[in-house]
Amino acid sequence: MDGAMTEPDEFDQFYKDVRTRLLLLTYCLTGDLPASRAAVRDAFVVAWHHWRKVSRVEDPEAWVRGHACRHAVRRHTAKLWHREKGLDPEIKATLDALGRLSMTQRRVLLVTELTTSSLAAMAREVGLPRPEAERELQTATATFALHREIGTTAVRGALEAVRAHVETNRWPRPTILRRAGATRRRTHTVIGVAATAAALVIAGTLLTDADGVRPTLAGERIEAGDPSGAPAPEVVEVPEDSLLAADSLNRLVSVPDATGWTVASTDDNSEGNGKVMTCQQSRYVSPRNRPDAALVRIFDPQTSDQNSALTSSMKPKPKIATTVVQTAESSRTERAAGRGYATAVAWFAGCHEDRAQLLATYDLPGVGDEAQLFELHTWSAPEKTVIAAVARTGSFTTTTVSTTRAADGPRPAAIAKVLARGVDQLCELPEGGTCSTSAKPQKASPVPVAQAPGMLAEIDLPPAAGVNKPWVGTEPRKALVNAAATHCDNTDFSAAPMSNNLTRTFLVPEAKLAAEFGLTESVGTLPPKRAKAFVAGVREALERCPKKQLGTQVTRLRDVRRGNADLTVWRVNTEVTDDKTLSFLMGVVRDGTAVAQVGFVPVKGVTITPDAFQALTQRALDRLAEMPAPR
Repeated sequence: MDGAMTEPDEFDQFYKDVRTRLLLLTYCLTGDLPASRAAVRDAFVVAWHHWRKVSRVEDPEAWVRGHACRHAVRRHTAKLWHREKGLDPEIKATLDALGRLSMTQRRVLLVTELTTSSLAAMAREVGLPRPEAERELQTATATFALHREIGTTAVRGALEAVRAHVETNRWPRPTILRRAGATRRRTHTVIGVAATAAALVIAGTLLTDADGVRPTLAGERIEAGDPSGAPAPEVVEVPEDSLLAADSLNRLVSVPDATGWTVASTDDNSEGNGKVMTCQQSRYVSPRNRPDAALVRIFDPQTSDQNSALTSSMKPKPKIATTVVQTAESSRTERAAGRGYATAVAWFAGCHEDRAQLLATYDLPGVGDEAQLFELHTWSAPEKTVIAAVARTGSFTTTTVSTTRAADGPRPAAIAKVLARGVDQLCELPEGGTCSTSAKPQKASPVPVAQAPGMLAEIDLPPAAGVNKPWVGTEPRKALVNAAATHCDNTDFSAAPMSNNLTRTFLVPEAKLAAEFGLTESVGTLPPKRAKAFVAGVREALERCPKKQLGTQVTRLRDVRRGNADLTVWRVNTEVTDDKTLSFLMGVVRDGTAVAQVGFVPVKGVTITPDAFQALTQRALDRLAEMPAPR
């Protein structure tokens, strides 16, 4: 390297020259792109930690490559074999062929074909005597060529063709890696000093607190006598510059009567009750509510009046009813971050706000390691539309939530793009994971939240016109009586061979309505043919009803029959007297072997619209996928 260059300059140039080659090799080694990205980043952090030594070895790239391969294999073996959806068939064929080799054969082949290492250097790198390494290389080349259906002379070309897939990777800036490496160096220095101090303590003495645990440098508690002695993972920071900036929202989200967005506040959310978003249940999503680091940024719309120097201090500023909140939390392990992600998803999928309704759930397959988006409406005054998006990238969990008191706030597609932008900034950090390749929301089934996952929950129910109190569901119980049936069908969920049969009723107890008011769902499972016949029987009963019961009018509102799914909704009007008519809404659905019936009985002035009831019946069908198999 140029002797006039500083150490940071040397490292930065080395990083830019080598990183894509290392990513290609580790990706071919594991077939796991997120693990490979993280492993290469980790290897460069370690390289900067030891840069004075690394920069003087004969082959610095081989030194970093060894660390990257070990990190990639360790990360990869902790999860299932990973494959991206929509992978190019040629690249998939190459990865499949590599998967037929042992890990040693794969590494021998890849170091030989994708680097400039000599056979002797390759053997040293993989830890084999040269004759054995050469035999493994011959076996690996022949086996790969056979399964890839190419000649042995075309092996290098097939491997190099994978480069196009990894070259689009977004890399963290060198300064980020150097900062992480410097932090690592300081941490190791502190640990070294602590170890020296510990050596001065009388041999065999163990300092233990009153609970039988010993303190650690990281501030955590480890059970005394833990035989592993494994050090805790290092703290992961969330720098402020890894959060979204106002200009990102300006490009992606527009609201009426606003000229743009401004950052209202940024903090660690340690003050007050910590509830900064609708549906949020605790201060943080991290396990035990103790993240390594957390930041919250709140954005407000900016109006032209706020920018005008001529605006009178006495003139009221226009009130725009949309806010956007971004949170970012770090965990010491990806597993802990995964638990935090699940917590955030549960907040929005089963929102506990009074009169909250889940309108739609979306998957975001191109955002981070995992991501989902939820569209909700809260019907208590002031009514709010909430678009909440949650993602995890490596050890980081982030949410982006827009809350609007008007009907023309940001749409799901816009918030998905904002979330993807936030992930792209976090994934560049050393403990980040997958970045974003797409931000297109895809409609998905709702996340199970009820005590009986295959049943409706309060979050699914639309508001009942005429009351402003929340729905409350009874505990699911065995469906010995089916209050969801009409007098036309009297459907029974208790007779054999029905199994997994449950029923529950939703009421508005605070409204003190007449006793007949309520919405009931009954579910159960049957063998495939019996389930289909069950639904057909309900349909036939409703069709015959007007002829059998005078004064009853049956109107079919919707009828869908597609593959293993059925959905039919009716309105049933029955004349009780010349002056009184009872009106019911009822739907029956089937998903394979699972069946459900939903019935609603309104009272005067308190009802659900037919359209809203049809949407609720569709939600009941969506939930049925969680029902167990028939017994």
